[in-house]
Amino acid sequence: MNKKLFFVFLVALVMGSTSALANESFEAPVPVRMVPPKYPQDMRRDGTSGIVTVKCLIDEKGNVTETSVERASNDAFIQPALEALRKWKFKPAKRGGNPVALHVSIPIQFNLNTD
Repeated sequence: MNKKLFFVFLVALVMGSTSALANESFEAPVPVRMVPPKYPQDMRRDGTSGIVTVKCLIDEKGNVTETSVERASNDAFIQPALEALRKWKFKPAKRGGNPVALHVSIPIQFNLNTD
């Protein structure tokens, strides 16, 4: 995944976790494996870019679970975004030094210029 998309992910993660960040002993989850989504061929052929924002739970082991789509610029991008995100792995969030589950919103971009 490119640096720009990684930065967008981190900003979205922090913005989605601001209430948890008020606790000084909180550590946000950190992605350790990010799998890019498969670009739908018809969207690629038509030159269509898009974004899918997925709300999910990152569990205490760093696995992505309980995915749901918050919004999508095009329905054709939803399934590839969900399939890719389910393969991501995180260093889990920690509160007081202990791993905790955390709900986050993650934007998955489909951009022909960076794919």
